[in-house]
Amino acid sequence: MCFAHYFSLFLYSDKTFYLSIIVIVTVFSFPFSASSMHKYTMSKTSYDILKSKFRGCLLGSLLGDCLGAPFEGDNMTTGDKLVIKNYLDKLEEPGFKCPFKPYTDDTAMTRSVAKALIDKPEPDFKFLAKLFVKEYFLEPNRGYGQNVVSVFQKLRQNKFEDVFKPASEQFNGSGSLGNGGAMRIAPVALYYFDKYNIMIDVVTNATKITHTNPLGVNGALLQSIAIQECLLEPQGEKLNVHNFVKKLLDKMKVFEYEDEDDLDGVIEEPYREKLLTVQNLLLRTYDQDELYDEILETLGNSIVALNSVPTAVYCFLKACAETPDLRNIFRNTIEYAIGLGGDTDTIASMAGAIAGAYVGEENLNVNLVRHCEKHNEIIEMADNLLAARQEIEKKVS
Repeated sequence: MCFAHYFSLFLYSDKTFYLSIIVIVTVFSFPFSASSMHKYTMSKTSYDILKSKFRGCLLGSLLGDCLGAPFEGDNMTTGDKLVIKNYLDKLEEPGFKCPFKPYTDDTAMTRSVAKALIDKPEPDFKFLAKLFVKEYFLEPNRGYGQNVVSVFQKLRQNKFEDVFKPASEQFNGSGSLGNGGAMRIAPVALYYFDKYNIMIDVVTNATKITHTNPLGVNGALLQSIAIQECLLEPQGEKLNVHNFVKKLLDKMKVFEYEDEDDLDGVIEEPYREKLLTVQNLLLRTYDQDELYDEILETLGNSIVALNSVPTAVYCFLKACAETPDLRNIFRNTIEYAIGLGGDTDTIASMAGAIAGAYVGEENLNVNLVRHCEKHNEIIEMADNLLAARQEIEKKVS
């Protein structure tokens, strides 16, 4: 398969950023079809847009986490959804003052992933595991689940000899199928935004430090692919939600499999089945109560990756389909996500990361941002992540 390989992406002159592209036709082999590849050229994506999208993604993840956390575990009624709307409306008011909204383990671990990429030019999973453990023991009250705490304790006891072993031993060797890998993976999707194969490898291994079940790993893969697709979408153009789902379906196919032990030859494609459900929900018309019940029944709102990552994708796409103004897509995304109840902080965080990568920082309400803990640090982290990636490009070129 031939395509244009873009080289010498980042050049500097007098501290001013310039884009220079030398097009070289190169032959590569990828584990997915040419039709599923996003036609991306650096010439159409300026540094400022990338910076905005990096910031939007990590801020979106933070906001979803901080704003969703107070509602975690709730079963939502129509009245509760009105409370959420009023809650977000109030936080968006310029003069409104309140204590900052603290982040949870979702953001704590996302920060560790970003730091690992910033500090180490090559993937270093032992270093990442050490960051996870250090962060947990510094602030253990961020809402970590007991299973991941057990992994951290074993990693420290075993002095990080094999960073994948403790997680692989959980649940009688089947590993965790939770959404803990997906909730923290946004920095990897950002850093490798135009290096798909490397992104897939890093996402897989970064997830396996705590979640080795294929459902847990594939949830992180779906989340990272969704973020990457949003980064590569032209800013300002209305998203074709059905084409977006099709791209996800195409790319997830390679990660799902036929069970060789199943005599009936049943194809196991749980994430693709969920994405087909997302597609169906986007096509149909429901009243709000009926839609809420249908989403909970078919997509879910739990800590299981299969029952939360596709839900986050749906919340983003529903907002895109129903919101004409780009400035309101992010707000509507997290309002939908929180309004589903259940694992609200993580689903809203994942949905927020996807939406933020699509709309960019300037389309996030500044007042919502300022109410969230460490928001300035997250902005700085996003900038440092982009700078670290630029430094790699300079060395390569």
